[in-house]
Amino acid sequence: MSTPFILIPGRTSKQGCGISEGKYGDNYQQEINTLQVAAADMQRLGLESGDRVRLTSEHGQAEASVAAAKKDELPEGVLFIAYGDVSSRLMGADTHGSGMPTSKGLDVEIEKLPANTN
Repeated sequence: MSTPFILIPGRTSKQGCGISEGKYGDNYQQEINTLQVAAADMQRLGLESGDRVRLTSEHGQAEASVAAAKKDELPEGVLFIAYGDVSSRLMGADTHGSGMPTSKGLDVEIEKLPANTN
């Protein structure tokens, strides 16, 4: 079962530091592939740090690992992820003449994926 949320992609300082190692470095990849979730939402959805989820918007789907946001950093119902492949898959292509697609306040649904049984 999926649950609706608002996704706010953006830049992070860890992402900025990770770019010095390259976009394919572990630190950069971890930052752009980790979804920050409010602790209350983590509990409500039965999520633990490291769990995998599928995000779905009207424009596409992507998968990410989750981590609990720092206390009071995100309100319930709001998700955050650093700009990267995951956030790009969820944005539309219309830039409204700005050159940058609308990336703030994306309506998404989140669904916990089954644990990898390999």
